[in-house]
Amino acid sequence: MNVAEALDGLKKRALTDPVLKEKLLKTRENANPLSTFCRISTEEGFPLYEMDLIAYGEDAYASMRRSTNGGGENSPMLAWEDDYYELFLMELE
Repeated sequence: MNVAEALDGLKKRALTDPVLKEKLLKTRENANPLSTFCRISTEEGFPLYEMDLIAYGEDAYASMRRSTNGGGENSPMLAWEDDYYELFLMELE
């Protein structure tokens, strides 16, 4: 299961399970929110690892940057587009 499949499956489950949804949203309050998020995801059957999630966001962001104005230094800075953890939580809210 790749990162996109894990996030999609986890989101579908969280949208139907209010307890899981709340647990995921509360990870923001944790000292290590990304670690806690990945642990919960893995426990729920959607294996995620911190570095895989970070790399997934950075790869997607790099692709977006390359697609605008040839990807040069004049490409617009995109806010939060590389943070799939935060994007996921925003979609749950």
